Amino acid sequence: MIHVMDILKERGFVEQTTHEAELIDYLSHAPAACYIGFDPTASSLHVGHLIPIMALSQMQKNGHKPIALVGGGTGLVGDPSGKTETRQLLTEAIVEENVSALKKQLSRFIDFQDDKALILNNGAWLTDLKYIQFLREIGRHFSVNRMIKSEGYRMRLEAEEGLNFIEFNYMLLQAYDFLELYDRHQCRLQMGGSDQWGNIVAGIDLIRKMRQQTAFGITFPLITTASGAKMGKTAKGAVWLDPSRTTPYEYYQFWINTDDKDVVRFLKLFTYLPVEEIKIIESLSDEALNSAKSILAFEATAIVHGDEPAILAYQSSAAVFGTRSIPLELLPSSRIPREAMHRDDQLIPRTQMSRAAFEQGIPAFRLFCDVGLVGSGGAARRLIEQGGAYVNGIRISRFDEPITLQNVTENEMLLAAGKKQRHKIEIV
Repeated sequence: MIHVMDILKERGFVEQTTHEAELIDYLSHAPAACYIGFDPTASSLHVGHLIPIMALSQMQKNGHKPIALVGGGTGLVGDPSGKTETRQLLTEAIVEENVSALKKQLSRFIDFQDDKALILNNGAWLTDLKYIQFLREIGRHFSVNRMIKSEGYRMRLEAEEGLNFIEFNYMLLQAYDFLELYDRHQCRLQMGGSDQWGNIVAGIDLIRKMRQQTAFGITFPLITTASGAKMGKTAKGAVWLDPSRTTPYEYYQFWINTDDKDVVRFLKLFTYLPVEEIKIIESLSDEALNSAKSILAFEATAIVHGDEPAILAYQSSAAVFGTRSIPLELLPSSRIPREAMHRDDQLIPRTQMSRAAFEQGIPAFRLFCDVGLVGSGGAARRLIEQGGAYVNGIRISRFDEPITLQNVTENEMLLAAGKKQRHKIEIV
């Protein structure tokens, strides 16, 4: 059986590890407990969280016991790591509401039944801490000199806003989380993004000093696209896992628009397809590579939203951009439909507007902005001036060109922004 560390490395999850030889030995005896923390600053996770989520899922698929630690306690403080400004402090009520939503989303990836995995809230032990006792028992093990040299703190200290005292405590609290999980669940491995290295090492040191035991850390690389952009960001903002924020169709479109250079890497990270099958497509290009993008989009959407929404998103995309034949031999483990499809566009974003609204005509730039195809009137003007705006397949030549009832066909109108974005207007 392939060791889980080899799987994580081959799929691109590992940037740094601590005590690697001992870590490999620890993970050679299943089930080994491992954990990742999730910050409840919003009621939904987004694509930027997928690396840690998929890492926990891979751990479970290889016989280990993942722990998803939702920061109901630390969320009241705010992690300064990777931030140049102070995070807004949340109320306990908002944190509790967000924790509940995140539990539901994580269950899409991880099986929490029969204690196969745990989902915990660190508020259970952090909110009742006694300050003086905490300082005497935990705080005395931390060197301020070492803390301010960590990347997360150093970045904030150099920023104009600086680092406030409540955030300065965050490293101690996260290290204490690790100690609690060691004591309660014999967890000796913490994983997280590369910006969490200092916090993870602090927890390892605390366990060594207080329990005389070796704990371990794994950090993930910061995932950027081939263009250098941060993973999961679009012109509209974050790509959410909550279908009420980012619909399954929009989620599918995010993945199918992957840069050619990222397809293999993203298939390894964000799907469960066998690496042996993924390696075969490294030499593909043009139409064959586009088919691989369809599979990436379908698999990623199915994992988050389920097979049926993924199939509908696939059909809707085909209705707008054309049907793509998926060869049987291409990534054969994928569940994507390969037979001829019904071209169904029901998931294309749409807006209902009245006939009266178009009687006098709406300037093209305002219409594209109003339906959300662009973020501002200025962006709409640039899109039109650059020749990227279409109504029913006809290019718009002037930014203020009036869109009227003459542009309506069978009570519908299809707007296009560039090659990738579509929006349907239904006339009522």
